[in-house]
Amino acid sequence: MLAFLLLGIVFWFCLPSKLFHDPTSTILYSREGKLLGARIANDGQWRFPESKQVPEKFEKSLLAFEDQYFYSHPGVNPISMGRALIQNLKAGHVVSGGSTLSMQLIRISRKGKSRNIYQKLIEIIKSIRLELGYSKKEILALYASHAPFGGNVVGLEAASWRFFARNAEDLSWAEATTLAVLPNAPALIYPGRNTNQLRDKRNRLLDRLWRKEIIDSLTCKLAKLEEIPSKIHSLPMLAPHLLDQANLEYAGERITSSLNYRLQLQVNELVRKYQQNFEANQIHNMAVLVLEVETGQSIAYVGNTASLTVDNHGNQVDVIRAARSTGSVLKPFLFAGMLNSGEILPNTLIPDIPTQIAGYSPKNFNLRYDGAVPAQVALSRSLNVPAVRMLRDYGVERFHHLMSKLGMTTLNHSSGHYGLSLILGGAEGSLWDLCGIYSGLARSLTHYNQFNKAYFSTDIREPFYRLKDSVQLGKKEFHSRLSAASIYQTFDALLEVTRPDDENGWKSFSSTRKVAWKTGTSFGFRDAWAIGTTPNYVVGVWVGNADGEGRPGLTGVSAAAPVMFDVFNLLPSGYWFDIPFEEMEEIPVCRQSGYRAGRWCETIDTMWVCKTGLETNSCPYHRLVHLDASKRYQVNSKCEKVSNMQHVNWFVLPPAMEWYYKKRNALYRPLPPFRDDCSGVQNQEVMELIYPRGNDQIFVPIDMDGTRGRVVFEMAHHDPEAEVFWHLDGDFIGTTVFLHQKELSPDEGEHVLSLVDNHGNTLYKNFTVVGRNDREVN
Repeated sequence: MLAFLLLGIVFWFCLPSKLFHDPTSTILYSREGKLLGARIANDGQWRFPESKQVPEKFEKSLLAFEDQYFYSHPGVNPISMGRALIQNLKAGHVVSGGSTLSMQLIRISRKGKSRNIYQKLIEIIKSIRLELGYSKKEILALYASHAPFGGNVVGLEAASWRFFARNAEDLSWAEATTLAVLPNAPALIYPGRNTNQLRDKRNRLLDRLWRKEIIDSLTCKLAKLEEIPSKIHSLPMLAPHLLDQANLEYAGERITSSLNYRLQLQVNELVRKYQQNFEANQIHNMAVLVLEVETGQSIAYVGNTASLTVDNHGNQVDVIRAARSTGSVLKPFLFAGMLNSGEILPNTLIPDIPTQIAGYSPKNFNLRYDGAVPAQVALSRSLNVPAVRMLRDYGVERFHHLMSKLGMTTLNHSSGHYGLSLILGGAEGSLWDLCGIYSGLARSLTHYNQFNKAYFSTDIREPFYRLKDSVQLGKKEFHSRLSAASIYQTFDALLEVTRPDDENGWKSFSSTRKVAWKTGTSFGFRDAWAIGTTPNYVVGVWVGNADGEGRPGLTGVSAAAPVMFDVFNLLPSGYWFDIPFEEMEEIPVCRQSGYRAGRWCETIDTMWVCKTGLETNSCPYHRLVHLDASKRYQVNSKCEKVSNMQHVNWFVLPPAMEWYYKKRNALYRPLPPFRDDCSGVQNQEVMELIYPRGNDQIFVPIDMDGTRGRVVFEMAHHDPEAEVFWHLDGDFIGTTVFLHQKELSPDEGEHVLSLVDNHGNTLYKNFTVVGRNDREVN
């Protein structure tokens, strides 16, 4: 009894818990189940992960050819074994093995064991044990997944794609029967070789299916007319860079992605079209990412262009995941942050004048200055100087923290490392992160309006590409990193970004899609960005060279924006965001300054702003001025009776801002000068130094002949006709009228610059000239 028990235990455990441990290919499918691409297994075989289902045509063909009693025998067919024995004795050598599919599956799993009577007995025992532990469907599926089909092709799915370039479910009867006969002799009969033998073997199987009434005579005849495969097909490569990412994270798995198959094809074709144009300017790389806002899923993913020539231009690099200089694409988040914290209103005037902060001198792209611009205009025009001044006021550390919380994972250094250049491309970002941030903000705004003023913990999150990773609404919250109102007003400002030429005049058509979008161009024309969002979709585009080579004319507006809008045109249009009135307040705002209306503001507009905007200052630029009866001169009580004065509200900018602002704004009225008999100006800043500002350190260059060069000092005056007398360290150095500039060549060390106008107003500025080794590096 004990012997039988031990024998039973040995029998039960003679089969391993898992038959196969072979590495498998990484397979990527679209959300519709269409194959996007595959990576060969680590052992060099095309072997798809095991499938649970076997297509009906292949199953009927296989059983008719290999094991017609498969569903009735217990793993061994004594009749087949006996018939095979007789055939082998008559032939004098092995011509038939009499193996069932179960036995063949055991033999495949044991990998290369010699074929003799002893091994055959082992196969018989294990096949019986196999039948006790697996269903017939499972055995059939395992066989179809691991049967050899010649060369490095293993399994039905891999064979179907390699030989016929289609899914196994889509095989015709001719194709199914061809694959059914291949595992019987994969080394001898292989597509492209021994074609006649393969055709004969297939046709005999088709005749057998006809005789068994599995197919009719017409189907049999038509199937015989189909050609035998003569070559191996390449597998689809529709999203190769996403496949690489999936292979890193889920090697050897079958991955159903969130990609939309049709959209992926369309975006691929669009990228190829633009690539041919960009190649003429030696721009070789491009990436496009499309996200679905509500789910956060990527529905199109083109990590880079395909190589059009034998030359490799870094086309293998997944630029969507790569960290690249951001250019100006972070500016909207600073604008939103300052709205959210109540530091600005949408139209608050921001200085746009020559600026030097601790040796850092930002320049606008057009190298011009407007003096002062509304914050949302500065954003829509992507002006650099106002952005840097806004970041200085907001705080680099605060902004660094905000971007990290929003999902920017590439800020690997402290805020001090980046400094004020953070807002102009001093940091690197990825298209994956940045599109994720835009989608998170759009999702947060939409949910706030949909779910009764609520935010959710999952609103701000990383995008994803696996369909199974869908995220449900998280914990309800009543605050967010950025309020719905600040997000809405930021998106509203981004609607005003000037579109490419083909999109000009979009406001004239009611059916035109609204897109909140922003471009970015990195230093040296190395990176061109365009990222846009609607309530439903985010589209991000990067154009450039993966090796970092800059190209003239490579800008976000000219290169990336047209691609982005063409991608948007492939997507369904929809509604625009609802206004989050619950987080907003309607207040009076000064039309000229954009601040909350102050006591002296004349033209006042009513505007909906973030509730935090109630904390902003009132207009600092309007003041009450006292004029004489002619209104041509300012006066005071020392030179004019109060009863004779004309009291007028006046919009007055600081001198440096005024100097540039009045050139761009013809309606701006400078303050009238004081009448000659008045004693001057009290508590009024009439002069302002543009360069240098504050206690700056400046560097005076050395010319080629070794002599000290010259630096241009510049100041602005309220009175365009004022005469200014310049003094350096107490020594008179000259006079300027109208254009107040002086070329100076001061020695190293500390200096005092004194400016005195013809009315007696005086301005003092301290500065230090440093040598080459003392220059601050920013």
